[in-house]
Amino acid sequence: MQPPFPRPPLTRSQRILKCVYNPFYAAQRAFRPSRPDAVEDLTVRKIQMWRTGLGIAAWLVLVMSYKPVDTAKGVETVAGDKFNQSWISTLVLVCAFPFMIALFAFAAQGALRGLYLRRSLKSFGAVAALMGAMATFPLAVAPDPETAGFRDAIGTPGMVVVITLCTWSLGFALYGIALCLMHVFRTADIHAVLPPILATLLVWVMAALDVINNENAEVPVLARIVFLLGAPVSVTVLSCWELYRLRKYHNLTVRQALGR
Repeated sequence: MQPPFPRPPLTRSQRILKCVYNPFYAAQRAFRPSRPDAVEDLTVRKIQMWRTGLGIAAWLVLVMSYKPVDTAKGVETVAGDKFNQSWISTLVLVCAFPFMIALFAFAAQGALRGLYLRRSLKSFGAVAALMGAMATFPLAVAPDPETAGFRDAIGTPGMVVVITLCTWSLGFALYGIALCLMHVFRTADIHAVLPPILATLLVWVMAALDVINNENAEVPVLARIVFLLGAPVSVTVLSCWELYRLRKYHNLTVRQALGR
């Protein structure tokens, strides 16, 4: 039996058209690293998937034990809380992102500095794409007089366009948040050592915010400590292991990335 013929790659116009009608494909194009010579360690990727699955399972156990969801409203509240937490994580990363990129680039030697700054354009583009997608929702639901006046001005045909845009943006943003957290705003396009460094920074910042905001206050202290430290510790261990694999198998280190 002969293997099927490989599909020819999409042309530029076909990719643009697919992005228009498929927000999930558009999110992949916007938020997944695409540098041709980027390192792809399948072992690390599998471990990250397992970590994500175990983290979701642990969160569900905590929610089902201490936050009853026996009604549709309870399910909606829990889902909303999880989305808000993911969105806050993304915003924290957005705030930390420019500072960390600038620090990394200006710590590099010679021509590497300009190279990293040029490569960071795709990462900043991912940030702009996510912010732009989220900005469409106020057009449809914001109660302020200016936005309400805009909806009155465009009439029914305009609202059809706005609702269609919001529906597309919803799929793009939800999938985009997941990809942003997984690929750390495609910072592997800048250098392979950046994603584990930024992921570690993000998860510890989020743990600190949970302490400050007194999240999960109704959970017993021991369970709360385990839940609070489980994510940052596991992400830190995974990130250190990822940096170790990059050094051992791909000869990539932070020192080498900075040209030192």
